[in-house]
Amino acid sequence: MWEGTAGRNLPVGFGLRPYRGEEDHGAMAAVRVGCVERDRVDVRSVVEGLPTAAEIAEASAELEEPSEDQILVVLDGSVVGYSTIRWWQERDGTWLYLHRGHLLPGHRGQGIGSAMLRWAEERIRELVEQHGTARTAVIGANAAASEQDATALLLAAGYRRVFSLVEMALGDLQQLPEPGTELPAGIQTGPIGTEHYRAAWRTVVDSYADTGFTQRWPFQDFVDSADPACWRAAWNGQDMVGVALCSLRRHHHTVGEVEELSVRTDHRRLGIGRVLLLEGLRSLCEQGATTARLFTGTANPYRSYGLYESVGFRRQNEYVRYRKPLGGRTIT
Repeated sequence: MWEGTAGRNLPVGFGLRPYRGEEDHGAMAAVRVGCVERDRVDVRSVVEGLPTAAEIAEASAELEEPSEDQILVVLDGSVVGYSTIRWWQERDGTWLYLHRGHLLPGHRGQGIGSAMLRWAEERIRELVEQHGTARTAVIGANAAASEQDATALLLAAGYRRVFSLVEMALGDLQQLPEPGTELPAGIQTGPIGTEHYRAAWRTVVDSYADTGFTQRWPFQDFVDSADPACWRAAWNGQDMVGVALCSLRRHHHTVGEVEELSVRTDHRRLGIGRVLLLEGLRSLCEQGATTARLFTGTANPYRSYGLYESVGFRRQNEYVRYRKPLGGRTIT
């Protein structure tokens, strides 16, 4: 059993232990299933849906130290909750250390969620010391707007809301509208080949230049995750001026995702984004997707909701991002 201070004063029978690998994936997936009704989880969400055991295994394998950066809550040996920590650097130099916890509803309100949060904060402070990032590090946590218990726990622990994402869903890719407007003279659209990767990456990265809380995205990461079958770009002569990066969900091939829709500042409000979006969605349909999802910030300065709604997307859940200073108070 884990012996840190976070595990003290848990109710009788409960304990915290490190993640043990393959033997835990099914139990972790079962915890997520058990939270669906209480937390009103959108199981098809591309932001935070309902992962399978295989998806949890993949996510765990991406952690630098899975057994150190995941903790499981057990009751008489059975897994009833777990927490995970990840971290990355943002464009402005901030190091974000993000923890996310899930606990079966029947065991909430007994101090167990507080113990999970204490463990996460203690582990994050250890990581910050190891990484030497104390000057710019912050602690982060996520909760969907429908997760009332997690929201209350974070607010009581001194976290504050910094931004949120709204997920939108398009129910039938067979019913897409026509673009409705012609592209401006000189603008052409087409698929994105490997020779276009750097221009496409730059188009997306530049679109976030004035946006806070965005993760750094090195070009090599873009290349490593490239899936261009449903990618489309717009050019003005030889210059790329917009991209729509769409893909099929890896484990749910009937669900497509609009991962990025970016148009260069000097080419916005010309109908280019709508044309690219529809071309990307039609490509998803041709690849076998029947529905599509996307998410966008609620503080989006370019008012993209109207564009998405005009092609059939409708708002689903809101996903709130919380933060707390590294030296902020912890719950007792």
